[in-house]
Amino acid sequence: MFTALSVLIVSGTQAQDAAEGRKIFKEKCTSCHALDRDLIGPALQTVVPTKSEAFLLKWINNAPAFIASGDKEAVEASKFNPNAEMTAFPSLTPEQIKSILAYVKAGEPKKVDAAGTGGGGSDEVSSFSIAGVVAVILISIVILVILGRAIKMLERLILQKQGVEIIEEEKVSMVAGIGQLFKNKKFVFFFILCLITFLGSWGWMGMWNTGVNTGYQPTQPIKFSHELHAGTNQIDCQYCHAGAFESRNATIPSLNVCMNCHKSVQARDNHDGNISPEIQKIYNALGYDADKMTYDKTKEKPIEWVQVHNLPDFAYFNHSQHVVVAEEAIRKEKGLKPNEPVCFACHGPVNTMEEIYQYSPLTMKWCINCHKDTKLEVKDNAFYTKIIEAHEKIKKGEKITPAALGGMECGKCHY
Repeated sequence: MFTALSVLIVSGTQAQDAAEGRKIFKEKCTSCHALDRDLIGPALQTVVPTKSEAFLLKWINNAPAFIASGDKEAVEASKFNPNAEMTAFPSLTPEQIKSILAYVKAGEPKKVDAAGTGGGGSDEVSSFSIAGVVAVILISIVILVILGRAIKMLERLILQKQGVEIIEEEKVSMVAGIGQLFKNKKFVFFFILCLITFLGSWGWMGMWNTGVNTGYQPTQPIKFSHELHAGTNQIDCQYCHAGAFESRNATIPSLNVCMNCHKSVQARDNHDGNISPEIQKIYNALGYDADKMTYDKTKEKPIEWVQVHNLPDFAYFNHSQHVVVAEEAIRKEKGLKPNEPVCFACHGPVNTMEEIYQYSPLTMKWCINCHKDTKLEVKDNAFYTKIIEAHEKIKKGEKITPAALGGMECGKCHY
């Protein structure tokens, strides 16, 4: 049992390391690296196995300094892309770097399909833990059976030495043997204890992951590629999701926004002179005739997009508060580059997603941890400047109204 538990704990720790490494990798590495293909940097699953851990720790922590030291291996590694310098990550601890390496070796976990509601990485750890509990129970039963046989054998030897005649037991069927086993009070107690432990673990893990949809990727009515639009074409997030910078909701862009480009961009070259089937779906929804360039209002119908990111009704989240007021603070905490939108902090590297999926768990714990770790940038921030001015008035005993504390903002009353 001790050996089984040791293996379970070590394996579980490694699984958690890979999950943590995936999170750090998505936050800091995906703009330059992919696991299985070359981008600005090399495919990591090809390169990492060829390097020692000591080298990778130094390289990831501060590659420019490592190269400047004249290390031959570091200088050689820098030749992969002479036009791009590896970013230094001095804030990463050796443990965090090892977690990234564990994720690179393990690879990307399988995403939840459209019908799934499971919880991505957390679900994998939960399943592994339950399997571990089952394994420990089975191993314990085997050990008990072996010990029971050993005790009987020793008893027979003792009785033989004492000259006591031993009556051979009749062989019984497996069913009868199991029945006799359950007459043993110690075995029954142990069996019930194991059953309670298993059911308790299974129930706890199930409840813990209820509503956690990390990796959820539903099938959408139109195959809209964020990788093509936000990545290849570098369209700013705000162009389509203007609400994220102005209100609580990010908003789904109207089809008129799509038509700003797709009235002329029809991808005919890739479809033997015909309009792309996905673009045609936009035209159908608007009742648009591409040949006549006219709209028929009677043929209009909405696109039934499937919502990916869902919060409970009792949870209030304001996009503008985060992407405008707290933008600089979030950027520093998540290590985002100047050319990366603040949206990446929660939604992940959207510019690499062929189809959008839920990147972060969006749990209360996840939000609280971010609020506990992020350092607010109050300098030259109009929101906090107003708060400081209000506090100064309070100190002086001057009149202060709710309006001075943001009481006139629409979101205070209208959800």
